[in-house]
Amino acid sequence: MLPAGVEGTGWSAWPAPAKLNLSLRIVGRRADGYHLLQTVFRLLDWGDTVYLRARGDGRIVRVAGPDNLPADDDLSVRAARALQAASGCELGADIALDKRIPQGGGLGGGSSDAATVLRALNLLWGCAQDEQRLARIGLALGADVPVFVHGVNALAEGIGEQLTPLDLPPAWYVVIWPGVAVPTAALFRAAELTRDAAPETIARLSCGVVHGNAFEPVVRARYPAVAAALDWLGGLSAARLSGSGACIFAELADRASAERIARACPAPWKAWVAAGAERSPLLAALEDFGKV
Repeated sequence: MLPAGVEGTGWSAWPAPAKLNLSLRIVGRRADGYHLLQTVFRLLDWGDTVYLRARGDGRIVRVAGPDNLPADDDLSVRAARALQAASGCELGADIALDKRIPQGGGLGGGSSDAATVLRALNLLWGCAQDEQRLARIGLALGADVPVFVHGVNALAEGIGEQLTPLDLPPAWYVVIWPGVAVPTAALFRAAELTRDAAPETIARLSCGVVHGNAFEPVVRARYPAVAAALDWLGGLSAARLSGSGACIFAELADRASAERIARACPAPWKAWVAAGAERSPLLAALEDFGKV
């Protein structure tokens, strides 16, 4: 079903996939306070859908989106405005979001929406900004945006801007949202957060022998619902936290195993089953649009 407000002609639909952090380590801190990370991003074949329609008057109008998020704070709107400023484009856009990715879930929903807006409007507006330029624009919006702009699984280092593409094996995932939102900024300020983990090699990170998430003990202590979900899922498979939470996940060898766990998920938690993607479905959508 299309979101309310998507009416008339000229609309196009674009995928904005979720991501998982298969591991997340904090290996230091810069002088300006930004944390230095090592994290493995795994893109999924499931996520939000962003609907776009070009306007001739230069206005950026969000016609549908989360009720609890003002349009001016929405990363999709900010991304469109940032692309306008960077490219000098005088066109505008209508934006409508069909949100499936929970807010504050650690699945990169807002960042993915922003990346999709950057890449799709770059095409629709004819801005001709290259991928690296779009990634730099995205980095100013959030550290997770560049990986979605590039659209491939990757090891992220630095503050998230140093990306090394990874070939990850096929896998299925069950993803569980325990019904709470976890604000990332507060966790980065947590005194008990481990910030001096030893850096790992790309080889060990890419082959999956390194798991662990620096945020997990902090989130466990502060969010009982997440702790309960980790304990429940951990009784069935190896449970991990994605990003700073609140969503957790387990990697399974086949779809049937993931669906079996998802069906058993206790209410009021929500569960989804998704396959790990080799590349973002957004890239295929961009290629297909160019063939029309």
